[in-house]
Amino acid sequence: MSTEKIEREQLEADVVIVGAGPAGLACALRLAELIANHNRESGNSSLSAENIYVIEKADELGMHSLSGAVMDPRGLRELVPDCEKQGAPLDTPVTDDAAYFLTAKRALRFPITPPPLRNHGNYVVSLARLVQWLGQRAEQAGINIFTGFAGSALLLEDRRVVGIQTDDKGIDKNGNRKSNFQAGYELRARVTVLAEGPRGSLTRQLIDRFKLDEGRNPQVYALGVKEIWEVPGGRIQPGTVWHTMGYPLGSDMYGGGWVYGLQDSRISVGLVSGLQYANPLFDPHTAFQQFKLHPFVRRLLEGGKLLRYGAKTIPEGGYWAIPQTFVDGALIVGDSGGFLDSQRLKGIHMALKTGMLAAETIFEALRSGDTSTRVLKTFGERVETSWVKKQLWRVRNFHQGFEHGLWRGLAHAALQQITGGRGLRNRYRNRAGHEHYKRLSELPPAKPTPIQPDGVLTFDKVTDVYHSGTRHEEDQPVHLLVQDTDICSNRCVAEYGNPCQYFCPAAVYEMVESEGRKQLRLNPSNCVHCKACDIMDPYEIITWVPPEGGGGPHYEGM
Repeated sequence: MSTEKIEREQLEADVVIVGAGPAGLACALRLAELIANHNRESGNSSLSAENIYVIEKADELGMHSLSGAVMDPRGLRELVPDCEKQGAPLDTPVTDDAAYFLTAKRALRFPITPPPLRNHGNYVVSLARLVQWLGQRAEQAGINIFTGFAGSALLLEDRRVVGIQTDDKGIDKNGNRKSNFQAGYELRARVTVLAEGPRGSLTRQLIDRFKLDEGRNPQVYALGVKEIWEVPGGRIQPGTVWHTMGYPLGSDMYGGGWVYGLQDSRISVGLVSGLQYANPLFDPHTAFQQFKLHPFVRRLLEGGKLLRYGAKTIPEGGYWAIPQTFVDGALIVGDSGGFLDSQRLKGIHMALKTGMLAAETIFEALRSGDTSTRVLKTFGERVETSWVKKQLWRVRNFHQGFEHGLWRGLAHAALQQITGGRGLRNRYRNRAGHEHYKRLSELPPAKPTPIQPDGVLTFDKVTDVYHSGTRHEEDQPVHLLVQDTDICSNRCVAEYGNPCQYFCPAAVYEMVESEGRKQLRLNPSNCVHCKACDIMDPYEIITWVPPEGGGGPHYEGM
């Protein structure tokens, strides 16, 4: 491993935004708009959109952006009031919605669609295409967007964030420089905005460093596994939105499935599994394959063709799990902060809105010359007086109510609906997802649920990874940092059966026989950047860090 000191070029900016998803791009666009209006009215050009830098680890805009996705257009219309006229990719308005309870063979339609699952007025969208459209507008506004660059570290001075360091490129798997080595940059900024999506690596560094989650509930997550299919015409109408509960998830689990009708005879189908289950051998990807075999789903997909695959974690802890979102020199927005309505399954509109609120805060800070906590804390105040708070407050205890399974969760949800989100008490507590695991010795004897993929309707993880378009430079340092692999071989194999083999939807983790015992083998080039491993490892010894910028999934049209 090379120990030679790396000389890094420094770039100065007013604002650095990490992540070109809806939150990061909304922040950049709103800030550029405020600057342009200010300069036009005052004749002062001390601020410029060219001093806003957005960095994105994907090789192209939108390629790491994944959601179901049914979007509430409220946030987008506030950002771009005439978004429809401007050509926003909102081509599939919701025309019909329904909810079903699935048994192993039947689909029982709810006589009335529960209010949180009513979606008239919303749109089924491709989040990747929406991000691309926002990115085009940002570039037209003069904002600098750098794709293929990952944020690898925060720059700190005297407990103040002063920017980020981007990843070094051209490092081999042993840590040595290759012939194409390129040192990462130091991007120094007056304000740094973390918009990395769920479980962001820099966000996690910031929260841990400044204890921003002190007094909050632990954030909990779900894992969404999704495929896009092309099916024979007439199977489902564009704009159809169906949600399911029940099979293949047991009553002790939180989650459900979806089927959305898209344009051009395409279907979005997926399963969300709450990452807070007891059985360490549960496999969300296998459960998704079982979901597709259910007669209700199978009749829609048979004769069709799989186009794309993806997987992503979803922050579902709600209001009580949101960390402090401001420190000296930095803000946290969107999914990185946990701004998501888990009852309505909606987060895109909140990502857009929190990005805009952050921009308004930053604009005031730049104008005053004070980017300390004293000014940046007004971001939190803006959130508290916005519709984001109102929506989250109404469902503040929703996800926690499912701590002990589906039926008790539904009872809590009904009571919360009546009491404006309160339920039995104003604040429900919860445990982190991995703390729900039971040891194998505490469970009835069981083996992972077998399924033999047929390669037509059901697929193994490696085949699905191929359909995610995932690519990584093979000869680079492993980006899945396992602190002690002996724990995997000695303790975890006996206590939990190595759940990393099951919760990972991309076959990154394998336990193989070697030297008379099972040892961990990593396949990091398979990684779809869902970060389930960082969340659900029972010993908390796995840390996900960004691989070399430009690698990862390619969620075109997802």
